[in-house]
Amino acid sequence: MLEADIIQVTSQALWVAAKVSAPLLVVSLVVGLVISLLQAVFQVQDQMLAMVPRLVASVVVLVACGAWMLREMVDWTVALFGQIPVLVAG
Repeated sequence: MLEADIIQVTSQALWVAAKVSAPLLVVSLVVGLVISLLQAVFQVQDQMLAMVPRLVASVVVLVACGAWMLREMVDWTVALFGQIPVLVAG
C-alpha cells in the first residue's frame, strides 16, 4: 500500500464524514444561535430552554436525513472493501 493510496482513502473518509455530519451540525448551530439570541433579547437565563429545541431539531434532522446518511456511509464502505485487493496488491 503506497502513501498516495493511504492519503486518498483518508481524504475520502474525511469527506464522507463531513458530508454525513453536515446537516446535523448546521441545524444544531442555527437553532442554538437563534435560541441564544432570543435568550439575550428577553434576558432569559434558563439552560433547558437552549437544550430542548436543539435536541428536537436534531431528532427531526436524523429522521429526515438518516436514511441518506446511512446510505452514504454504506456506499463508501462497500467501495472501500472493493478497493482492498487493489490497495493490497499495489
